[in-house]
Amino acid sequence: MIIKIKKERSVSVNETMNVLVIGGDKVNAIKSVLTDLGADSVTHWNTRKKTGACKKDIPQDTDCVLMLTDFLNHNVMYKFKNEAKRKNIPYICSKRSSSSVFCEFCKFMDKDGNCRKGE
Repeated sequence: MIIKIKKERSVSVNETMNVLVIGGDKVNAIKSVLTDLGADSVTHWNTRKKTGACKKDIPQDTDCVLMLTDFLNHNVMYKFKNEAKRKNIPYICSKRSSSSVFCEFCKFMDKDGNCRKGE
């Protein structure tokens, strides 16, 4: 599996950062990782229900979209990826494990220090 990061606008570590997590069921561990890495607000959208996140639009105050690929079908991922591009919001695609999210978010924030490859 190829994990891609698309960084289209820079986010300073000192600014307020709002992260939207799309996919997954229980993301408390991922929310903790993102908070530890500097995210001020983490919003989670579950995509299991047909009337859920698939019909929503990404809020304009979102600084980064994190898509958990284990829990998204191709059409949902395509929709949110294209919307993020249109709104110039960077997006990260990662597996649901907190270690994968940590590594991918470190790459996004240009923090290489604590991220070990191969986890």
